[in-house]
Amino acid sequence: MSSYLVRRLWQMVPILFGVSLGAFAFLQAVPGDPARLLAGPDATLQDVQLVRARLGLDRPLILRYVYFLRNALVGDFGRSFRSGEAVAAIVARHFGPTLLLSVASVVFATVTGLGVGLLQAVRRNTAPDYVSTVVSVAGISTPPFFLGLLLIYLLAVGLRWFPTGGMGTARSLVLPALTLGAGVAATIARFARSSLLEVLGEEFVRTARAKGLEERSVLLKHALRNALIPVVTMIGLQFGFLLSGAIVVETVFSWPGLGWLMVQSISFRDYPVLVAEILLFSLQFLVINLVVDLLYAGLDPRVAYG
Repeated sequence: MSSYLVRRLWQMVPILFGVSLGAFAFLQAVPGDPARLLAGPDATLQDVQLVRARLGLDRPLILRYVYFLRNALVGDFGRSFRSGEAVAAIVARHFGPTLLLSVASVVFATVTGLGVGLLQAVRRNTAPDYVSTVVSVAGISTPPFFLGLLLIYLLAVGLRWFPTGGMGTARSLVLPALTLGAGVAATIARFARSSLLEVLGEEFVRTARAKGLEERSVLLKHALRNALIPVVTMIGLQFGFLLSGAIVVETVFSWPGLGWLMVQSISFRDYPVLVAEILLFSLQFLVINLVVDLLYAGLDPRVAYG
């Protein structure tokens, strides 16, 4: 296990290097001049050139990347073009709200999705199965921005149960978490249903029933555990997407997370913040995939890593 873990960690290094190079080069090629935005609409060409020199944008692209890579290796991602604050501090400040929202969303989605999927598998081809299937498909098909606006209109503006946006009390977390987790819950339910139906047809399940075990024990201790491997994979990937910053949901609810920060940084062509966010998103996916792979061994004793 330790050799496998070390090998996977080393494999992250060239991936992160490639991501940093691609992100750095792509952002520099995007139309728009951050120096012109910072200098203002009335700035002269000389003023713009002075701002470009102050930001280091007058240097060759390859030289800028070498400086960025050298500093990034020690945790220094430069300073924001917009505020002049250290990029690491900005990203760290906005990471907490995104982590909170993502964890709340994935907990809601996992509990709801597994419950609905279990119900669909147990009550296959009955009215509860048909109704929950329709609801699941609707949850997958509904765009998050539409669902978010609908919840704001019904529950925040109409009934005044929750605030319309921002990050304040625990009540302000409910609507964005529901919006972000609805599609994930529907996806988990579909995966859990198909996986459980496949496992329920296996011989070890029939054997457990033949031994006289309670149906609840058969479902939860035998069938569900063996059906969880594909579901855990999907949950891990979805959590990676959520943690990477739900741009639409955070923008709709004015949630000050990484997605909201990315929108603001794109508007101001804040390249250092954008590159740092892209690298963080990539690292999150790599770490989550590694954790999911390690969970396989806990769910299935037949899985071993050498």
